Amino acid sequence: MPAGIQFTETMRGHFSTSVLNDDYAAGEARGRKDGTILEFKMTVQSDNLDEMLTNPQHQARLDGTVNCPTLSPQPLKVSGGEFHLFIKDPTQVNTRLMTYKMVAKAADGKSYRIDGFKTIHDDKHFEIWPDTTTLFTKVVDLNGPAEKVIGTGILHILPADFAVQMTTMQVTNAANPVEALTGLAKFGLFFAGALFDTYGGVLVRSNELKTDAPPRKKRPLKMSAPDVHFFETDDKTTLRLTRYSGGKKGPVMLAPGFGTPTLAYSIDTVDTNLPEALFAAGYDVWLFDYRASPDLKSARTQFTLDDIAKRDYPAAVAKVREVSGAPTVQVMAHCVGSMTFLMAMAAGLQGVRSAVSSALTLYSDSPLANRIRAGMDLGKLLTNAKIETLTTDFDRQKAEDAIIDNILKTFPSKEQCHSAVCRRILGIYGDVYKHDQLNEATHNAIHEMFGVANVRTFNHLGLIVRTGHVVDANGGDTYMNHLDRLAIPITFVHGEENNLFLPSGSLKTLQKLASVNDAKLYQRVEFKNYAHMDCYMGRDSARDIFPTIVGELDRFN
Repeated sequence: MPAGIQFTETMRGHFSTSVLNDDYAAGEARGRKDGTILEFKMTVQSDNLDEMLTNPQHQARLDGTVNCPTLSPQPLKVSGGEFHLFIKDPTQVNTRLMTYKMVAKAADGKSYRIDGFKTIHDDKHFEIWPDTTTLFTKVVDLNGPAEKVIGTGILHILPADFAVQMTTMQVTNAANPVEALTGLAKFGLFFAGALFDTYGGVLVRSNELKTDAPPRKKRPLKMSAPDVHFFETDDKTTLRLTRYSGGKKGPVMLAPGFGTPTLAYSIDTVDTNLPEALFAAGYDVWLFDYRASPDLKSARTQFTLDDIAKRDYPAAVAKVREVSGAPTVQVMAHCVGSMTFLMAMAAGLQGVRSAVSSALTLYSDSPLANRIRAGMDLGKLLTNAKIETLTTDFDRQKAEDAIIDNILKTFPSKEQCHSAVCRRILGIYGDVYKHDQLNEATHNAIHEMFGVANVRTFNHLGLIVRTGHVVDANGGDTYMNHLDRLAIPITFVHGEENNLFLPSGSLKTLQKLASVNDAKLYQRVEFKNYAHMDCYMGRDSARDIFPTIVGELDRFN
């Protein structure tokens, strides 16, 4: 018997018996005004997962209940309804449909058909949340001599319901646990891609090691269901904010380093990650994936740190303020996320109340190995060789990857490791973390936290390292000339053993800002026995690091 797929979906909304045409929005608005609700909870099931994914009809069965007091005071029962997942719309280019057709039977014997569809436009991937969670609905009366439309409206999947839906997804009749996880990941990626990655219980990333290892089962995060917001910058680059609304203290926006997604913060392989700590402390947490995030298509394009500072940060802060309604935000940023945040402030960013700046700041003090690498201008060599991106991906089946890995085994570092991915991270970035601070689960999942990175940004970073402080991509001092714009409370945090960007850099930054603005605005903390990224994914970071960050944010909340 082949493996199948099963999950439960809940949708809620309003419909109106006064709007009978295709104006679904009008039906929803009138239904909301009249208080006419329509909700359903369906089990979607296919007995053959491979058939469902490969057959153009992508069909499954619907069974469940409908709640609609307008039709029946008791729930109506559905059996044998039809569900079609991502079928091509013959009337529109680059468009797919998710369709629902179910006959709901009331206790008094009456029957009604509920027809619904979702429209998914492939050309605007940042609309995937509203596309896959908005159902345009018609209710058809089947009790007369002929079918009769008696209402229209719109139903929605709420974030909390979608999070529950992800927990109900299961592969049926799997031969073994590995087949079950692999099947679930395969369906999840087909179903909603990034949304499944964010909400789901199984993690498969585009930069996953190409080995025989099965997908990894994730633990549920100790936060509310995430609310995903895709938005555009002024140069039409799509970015992502993921919100966990934890209380009235926020919003606080978390930005990661270069070449890593916000998963570097929200990794589930530790007992408590930083977003969970902030959520528990009552913050409205926003994870900011700027254009360098491997989760976004933009990571494969060419851009500079100026683009992140002058385009991404203003758009993100504006979006958080717009959605949350808060007049200002707080920022917690690490590495390149930290440096570009400070650049953004110097460029005139408004709406930030206070910040925690981690590791890389206005001054880029680096160890000798990194200064040599920057001095050799390796990024320019890559550009001349027409190499536009670097990646931490490793495929042991590729001869060129095996050759590169053998070279990286000789790379000088005290952080030597048996992992080919660790060696690639070391070769591209340097000493990103102390292995002694990681647990085994995090080390095994390290490939999930890295991915593709563009060479033009490396060129800009190399220029800054050679210069010693932030400059624009042309080498101009467009940022250091406006340090008066950084007159907000900032706490600089640094791992004492950071061998990627030395602690002296954040000390110089504090001293420089204190000489320009009120010195009382700035604080600095060094963490003993920690280096760089391990400050946020270390096994004991919740004990050693996070209370300090929460406390510093609390001081200006």
